[in-house]
Amino acid sequence: MAARTVGAEPAARGGWARPVAVAEAALVHHYRRLVRLAYLALPADRDRHSRVLAAHAAVQRALPYRWTRHTAPAPAPAPAPAPGAAPASADPADSAPTTTGTDPDQLYGALRLRVLRAALRPRPAARLLAPRVWGLRLFTPHGGEQDAALDRALAALDAPARAAFALRVVEGLDGPEALEVLRAAGVERPTEALAAAAELPAGPEEEPLAFDPCAVRVQPTDLLRRRRTLTAALAVGVLGLTTTAAVLGGGSAPASSAPRSAVRPPGAVTDPARLVRVAPDAWQHTARIDFTAWPARGDRREDAALLGRALAAWAQPGPRTRAEPGTDTAPPDTPPQLLYAGTVDGTGVAVLYDGRRIARWTDGSGGRDGRDGSGGGLDLARADDSDPTTAGAVVLSRRGAALRYLLAPWVDTAETRRIDQPDTAARPLDHPDGVTPAAPGGGLADCRGATVLQLRSSSVIAEKHTFLLADLGGLVPAHLTYTPPPDRTQPARSPGESTGQDALAAWARAGCAVPDGTPGVKQLNLWAFAVQPLPQNAGSAAWYCLRADRWTGEGSAATAVLLPATRGPQRTGGGPGRGCSRYEQDTVAWAWWHSPQGADYLLAAGSRRVTRLTVKGPDWSADRPAPDHTLAVERPARGAVQVEALLDNGNRISPPH
Repeated sequence: MAARTVGAEPAARGGWARPVAVAEAALVHHYRRLVRLAYLALPADRDRHSRVLAAHAAVQRALPYRWTRHTAPAPAPAPAPAPGAAPASADPADSAPTTTGTDPDQLYGALRLRVLRAALRPRPAARLLAPRVWGLRLFTPHGGEQDAALDRALAALDAPARAAFALRVVEGLDGPEALEVLRAAGVERPTEALAAAAELPAGPEEEPLAFDPCAVRVQPTDLLRRRRTLTAALAVGVLGLTTTAAVLGGGSAPASSAPRSAVRPPGAVTDPARLVRVAPDAWQHTARIDFTAWPARGDRREDAALLGRALAAWAQPGPRTRAEPGTDTAPPDTPPQLLYAGTVDGTGVAVLYDGRRIARWTDGSGGRDGRDGSGGGLDLARADDSDPTTAGAVVLSRRGAALRYLLAPWVDTAETRRIDQPDTAARPLDHPDGVTPAAPGGGLADCRGATVLQLRSSSVIAEKHTFLLADLGGLVPAHLTYTPPPDRTQPARSPGESTGQDALAAWARAGCAVPDGTPGVKQLNLWAFAVQPLPQNAGSAAWYCLRADRWTGEGSAATAVLLPATRGPQRTGGGPGRGCSRYEQDTVAWAWWHSPQGADYLLAAGSRRVTRLTVKGPDWSADRPAPDHTLAVERPARGAVQVEALLDNGNRISPPH
């Protein structure tokens, strides 16, 4: 039918065939390719169901209401099988494209341009116009591990880079051709987008199923929840009709003395039936691996009484509400997501998530702070902007120094290990349905050896990804990372996991110098920024900076030095701010050291960009080049000093206070 429409359509106005009909034929002919293009370029924070529908909507809306003919040159043909490069047009996405012919393949470049513009700049209102599938969830099929790795890599790119990747892989465009299309689509820095896309492998030789939104897998939604939602919607409709009749009849309802929360309509956040429940395998089908991908677990998921108590406590915070620093106690704006509801050590526990905060309700008569597990109440903690590691576990219960955790659904194996015993093997930790038995905890700052979680994620989301989490007394454990010493032959390194032998040994020696060991810390990074050979062949000093980043965005840092023949680190400075983070990567520190032969030395060390060190005392000074970023000055007596470092860009820095 499409071929006959193109070839047999009667001419109009000088042989010009109906251009919209020809454009429709081109769109239908290349529909699958265009949908794949939109799917890859759309924001990666959407689940696969939403991305599939949004991709189809972007392509279907690419067909214009009218198509005008101008005398501009015809679009350059794209590589087979769909010639037609995008015209360099600055029109908005909803403008009428131009062309000089009626060949469907000639129109393809203009259609592709409209699809790219819609995918690169999705409008919130457009989601309301997307196709609707009631009662079903659509997922692109599972590919192999190569597809999963590619999906994770794409999620880390911005929209222009994903679009560049799609043009390269789906369309087969070379660099100059893709650059022209990106510019026409309104990408501000197309060269950078192409460079970022070039870092990704092209994928399997055949089309990867994981990125084909025209070949989808279908599964039902939560049937019980749909039934409750329909019942609630009918009740709201009846209530609306009753209210309308009362208004039209001139009557007025008497004022109610009931509290506001008591007269909320069905669907309010206090209704257990409206809790969001995620499918058990949702984490396997989304690029957003955080708390939103957690399914509802526990043997009391349908216990309306327990869930009602938890929601009521959150809706009306009171004396039994405990919030970690920087956590808002206000009720959630929309029905929260259910993560867990069950019995833990004989007590009912419910864990909820509203997109910003974790809320844990514990049944009980209440206690002074509830941390020993003897009392009940509501605990709140920030948990926004999480990832597969920071969303790896939640503390279900705490009894003294013993903890029970609820682990993320993507955790394959769980173990515990003593942070002060790096050479001791980790101990396996069972976690049926995600719940662990009681495990030892302990704070990092006491230097007596805390027990941390060692988790390994499923290969579905990461290849052999093992990471450490440390309990700091809150609901969400802190993620432990490690930055190794600088390598002069390579650029500065980014924080990595603390599971390597060098990282474990460093945490064992320096971990108790953490600048902030209170609840609400999201990540703790240990950075070995310098290693200094000591005078008199006395060994070496290791210089560290420990960075604590909180869920609120605040943070603090502390510098410390590990000297031979000492049991623990010596703190040398620190304080709140951006020190030792990626936004402030230069640091310097100093300390006194008494050598085995009885001499006192002032030691100073800086990070990799430090080229010169200056120290000043009451009646002396030393100013020397520091090719190895360190300095040692022998002094007969200790006293107040000032230390300053010169960077390779001419700036000067001082130790943090």
